[in-house]
Amino acid sequence: MAERIAENIAQVRGRIAEAAQRGGRSADDVTLVCVTKYVGPDEARALLAAGCGDLGESRPQQLFAKAEALAGEPVRWHLIGHLQRNKVRRTLPLIHLLHSADSLRLIEAVDREAAEFARPIPILLEVNVSGDATKHGFLPDKLDEAIASLAGYDRVEVRGLMTMAGRTTGIEGARADFACLRELRDAVRASASPNVSPNVSLDELSMGMSGDYEVAIEQGATIVRIGSALFRGVPSLGDKP
Repeated sequence: MAERIAENIAQVRGRIAEAAQRGGRSADDVTLVCVTKYVGPDEARALLAAGCGDLGESRPQQLFAKAEALAGEPVRWHLIGHLQRNKVRRTLPLIHLLHSADSLRLIEAVDREAAEFARPIPILLEVNVSGDATKHGFLPDKLDEAIASLAGYDRVEVRGLMTMAGRTTGIEGARADFACLRELRDAVRASASPNVSPNVSLDELSMGMSGDYEVAIEQGATIVRIGSALFRGVPSLGDKP
C-alpha cells in the first residue's frame, strides 16, 4: 500500500511540474495538499512517509479524528470543506490553513475565536465562480464588497482565494472557472483600493482537484487539493472521487 501511494505521489508531482512549466512557473510554486477524506490513519502516514506534509480534510469531525490519530506527526492540516460556526473553536488550533472561508459570518466567528491565539489565523476566501447552487462561497460580484469588510477583522490573515470548478462543464469549463478566479484576484490587486485591509494579501489560489489540477496550475493555482489520484491501485480506495 505505502509503495503504491508513493508511486502515485511521484506521478502527480511529475504532472504538477509539467503543468507549472507550461504556465511559465516552477513546481516549487505549487503546494500539494493531499486529501485524506476517504482514507484512514495508515494511508495518511504513508503520505507523510512519501514526503507529503500537507494533508486536507473536508469535514471537521474527520479532521478531529485524524488529527488525534496522527498526534505528534509532522502534519500541516488544511480544512478544505465547509466549516460550521459551532465547530470553529475546536478547529482553529488544529489547522495550518482554512481554505473555505465562505461567508462574513464565518469570518467573524473565526476572528472572534482567534483572540485566544498569539497569531492571526490564515484563511482563503471561497468564491463560487461557477454559480453552482450546491457550492458555498462568495459570488464573484460580491467579492470586492466582502474584501472591503475585512478591515474590521484583524485577527484573520487572508492569504488568497479558493474555488471548485463546476460539476458538469468538463475540463474546459474548469479552465474557465480557474481563469475567472485568477482574474478576480488580479482585478482586486490592480484596483489598489484603499478599502483593502493590510491583512489581505491574496498571494494564494487554491484550485484544482484530481480531475482538473493540471489546468488549474496552468491558470495560476498555487495550491492543489488532490485525493483520489494518490490512491489509484490501492484496494478499496482507488475508485473514490
